[in-house]
Amino acid sequence: MYTREEVIQESIKYFNGDKLAAETWEDKYALKDEDNNILEKTPEDMHRRISSEFARIEKKKFKNPLGEQEIFDLFDHFKYIVPAGSPMFGIGNNFQYISLSNCYTCSSPLDNYNSILDTDKQLVNISKRRGGCGISLDNLRPKNTKTKNASKTSTGITSWMNRYSNSIREVGQNGRRGALALTLIIHHPDIFDFINIKDDKSKITGANLSVKLTDEFLNLVEADKEFELKFPPFISKKIKALDLWKQIIHNAWSNAEPGLLFWDNILKGPADCYEQYRTIGVNPCMELPLSELDSCRLMSLNLLSYVLSPYTKKAYFDKELFIKHIKIAQRLLDDLVDLESEKIGAILEKIIQDPEPDNTKKPEKEMWEKIKYNAISGRRTGLGPTAVGDTLAALGIKYGSDKAVQTIDEIYEILKISAYESSVDMAEELGPFVGWNPELEKNNKFLLRIKSTNPELYKRMNQVGRRNVALLTTAPSGSISVLTQTSSGIEPVYKLQYKRRRKINAENLLSKVDFTDKSGDKWEEYIVNHHQLNKWMEI
Repeated sequence: MYTREEVIQESIKYFNGDKLAAETWEDKYALKDEDNNILEKTPEDMHRRISSEFARIEKKKFKNPLGEQEIFDLFDHFKYIVPAGSPMFGIGNNFQYISLSNCYTCSSPLDNYNSILDTDKQLVNISKRRGGCGISLDNLRPKNTKTKNASKTSTGITSWMNRYSNSIREVGQNGRRGALALTLIIHHPDIFDFINIKDDKSKITGANLSVKLTDEFLNLVEADKEFELKFPPFISKKIKALDLWKQIIHNAWSNAEPGLLFWDNILKGPADCYEQYRTIGVNPCMELPLSELDSCRLMSLNLLSYVLSPYTKKAYFDKELFIKHIKIAQRLLDDLVDLESEKIGAILEKIIQDPEPDNTKKPEKEMWEKIKYNAISGRRTGLGPTAVGDTLAALGIKYGSDKAVQTIDEIYEILKISAYESSVDMAEELGPFVGWNPELEKNNKFLLRIKSTNPELYKRMNQVGRRNVALLTTAPSGSISVLTQTSSGIEPVYKLQYKRRRKINAENLLSKVDFTDKSGDKWEEYIVNHHQLNKWMEI
């Protein structure tokens, strides 16, 4: 066991003087027992823990397994392959009953109270196991429509938005932030209430909001024509599409919400070739389309580490090493599915052993059984890069320039082809995901792009399948970027020095309170100098 002071002191050394990174790691990812005693001194201990577990799965699974040290070297100092938060916290952690997926999609509530409450149960049961949730509100009737109950009319979707927001805040209490996304289709009659609700900063403080945009709506915006708001058989009303669009854009500017989901485009992914894996919603950060009660395991590749001679005229991107590590990362993500299956098995065993009557435990048990089935049948993964902004800077390329777009196109093409090659290799050795059918995929535009650039890979995939129904994503990597000490996700470096707030756990008596928001949440503030700026200046 270690004191928090010891861990912070040693971790500050590990991160070369970075207090924010040290405190973020200790708070979020260091292994702790049931009494909150800290059992790991630095991230090296964590990486040893998770490398050991990956190696255990590798040994059971592959003819030529990866060794523990080989895996550790890729994780060490967050240099190359960086598992997301839930895997770092949960792998090898036998003190809490938790999941290894960061992201889930709950059932979309139907237009009745029982279904609304069933989704609420899913939300809290997933969140208490460390998962974030997305909920689509499309099925809920608009305000002022008639109901055959005591209230006589519906209060509309904002009531249920409040319910779900309050639930996620409740289960995320004691310092930990729950994660929730609420989405609504653009033609819903309550769309104005949905996009305007965060004008009041005290409302819906537990959820991110995004609008599902359709091609029909966007075309009518461009043509400056009318658009129909509809919820058959109750309501149909025509408005100017451009008026709604302008309101969305204004709110995104003033409130940073709603986000935009280009829904018709999202539904063209490879998983949507299958009814079993068809998208119904998105995860809280909204980078992942997911089917009902599906989840996703995430890993990032630290792109900056593949730039050699950074910030000099000799800088170049090491494509060969990148390809090698992509294939290993995709393989480790498939191993993560198996580790997740074990974790869900432990959650189910706990539910069975809990003293409550079976009828009260049944919904939670059935939910986790379905999540486990979806995980091991589709074996969905989310592999993507982080540190895109820093990578471009290290190569001497201006973010947003034509050269930057071309460079990132090339990097993503390598990522796509290499990840799919790895998944096809695994299918050849271990078998494809459940339900794989080349006939259902033959017209998929995403997969046809692979055919056009790498016909040999496409031919192999048609013969043996692939191990994972969907493979790639780009997560925002917020906390991860603190640990990699790089820019996050695909974002540029907005400021070279900025103020960052970190939410304070109620039990953390060492943190000073610098800011309390309208919801009563307490935050510690840090002045952050962008790390790569210092390296650039040194060079």
